[in-house]
Amino acid sequence: MGLVSALRRRWAGPQGYGAILTVGLPLAAGLASSTVMQFTDRYFLSHHSVDAVAAAMPASLASLTILFTLSGLTGYTAVLTAQYMGAGAPRRIGPAVWQGIWCSLLGGLLLLASWWLARPLFAFMGHEAHIQELETAYFRVTVPGSAFSLLGAALGGFFSGRGQTRPVMIANMAAALVNIPLDYLFIFGGFGLPAMGVTGAALATVAGWAVECCILVPLVFTRANDALFQVLRGWRFEGDMFRRLLRFGVPSGCNFCLELIGVTWFAMEIGAFGAIPLAASNIAFSVNSLIFMPAMGLNMAVATLVGQAMGRRDTAGAERVVGNALHLAAAYMLPLSAAVALFAPEILNLFRPEGMDAAAFAPVLECGEVFLYCIALYSLVDSANIIYFGALKGAGDTLGVFLLLGAGAFLLLFLPITALKFLNLDTIYSLWGVFTLYVALLAGGAVLRFSRRGWSRIRMVEIPTPDARPG
Repeated sequence: MGLVSALRRRWAGPQGYGAILTVGLPLAAGLASSTVMQFTDRYFLSHHSVDAVAAAMPASLASLTILFTLSGLTGYTAVLTAQYMGAGAPRRIGPAVWQGIWCSLLGGLLLLASWWLARPLFAFMGHEAHIQELETAYFRVTVPGSAFSLLGAALGGFFSGRGQTRPVMIANMAAALVNIPLDYLFIFGGFGLPAMGVTGAALATVAGWAVECCILVPLVFTRANDALFQVLRGWRFEGDMFRRLLRFGVPSGCNFCLELIGVTWFAMEIGAFGAIPLAASNIAFSVNSLIFMPAMGLNMAVATLVGQAMGRRDTAGAERVVGNALHLAAAYMLPLSAAVALFAPEILNLFRPEGMDAAAFAPVLECGEVFLYCIALYSLVDSANIIYFGALKGAGDTLGVFLLLGAGAFLLLFLPITALKFLNLDTIYSLWGVFTLYVALLAGGAVLRFSRRGWSRIRMVEIPTPDARPG
């Protein structure tokens, strides 16, 4: 009975399991839909050819590095929204969202300019020539099309920052419902369309982003929302708020960038061993995304609830959010990690291309099985990264997270792999061992950063008088 009573208190109490899941489950479902889009790309491309799936992962990581850097900035409207809600200043939410929209328009111009980076970037990676051509084709479609995703991130912050996450879930799920059939149609051809391979996968992804954006626009800009939050009247550029968005949002975007640069560079190093290890790593990371991305719904929920608590200057409430969210994250991660370890061969065989016999696929299976064991191992501690980094983001400690991730990538990933190469000890397995240790030690750094409580002194938003107007 004592355990049942404790669980009930944890569920129904302030910042309890129920409050976290109310915000986090729709976000997790939405992110699961986005993950399904990525997984579908890899799955269909793996049945198109080994070269296609080998090229898609580095190209996707390179484009997402640019996109997530900018969407981390535009999407930081969610934290500003959360803090204004906590501070009892809802009329400042509309102007905060509009600063994110202005950022997304500027970011779209940068995305267009990066189109010319594709060929020299993939030439620098040193992959085989025919792989480079496929990587370039994928990158040149997804990067300009990412402008839709930037705008969607800014608009989604209006809902997720207030804890009203179902509209974001609906938009994400609609994007997946459009993406999946278009993936098949564009990759393999049909209804008069040619088979476009990796280019088709990229076009289907962009179509999904566009649908998501088109759903959110009419949901945000209503007269009812304008009356409460000034989403229409607050369209003007506000220098002070824009600077605050840049101050906290740029490090947040760079945090995404650092993580993806690390993974992209790691994929490049694996790619130097040939197409088979690269394809196996790409499949492994696709499986990892199925575990990791839905859990990011908890990360976003923690950022929202910690942001609201810090808007109220309630540090004890913020700490309760983190403690309860850790329990939920561990309950999610443990069974999935076990499933990946137990069924690694069966999971890998899902990606065997049509017409390829078991003997030809055996090299991919051999190394991919070890990679999945590494993922199962580090996923056990990845819940700490997910929860503590979300809490630090919600409190505004984005610069601290940036420094932690930067130091971790350099000291725990780049230097060890460089040393292994110098000593001629680099193999696909030693590199994956380093990556596993990197994720585990990064989790320890996140715990230490939060426990020092420097985040509790950060003040992100002003507390205006109840009748304050944007200006």
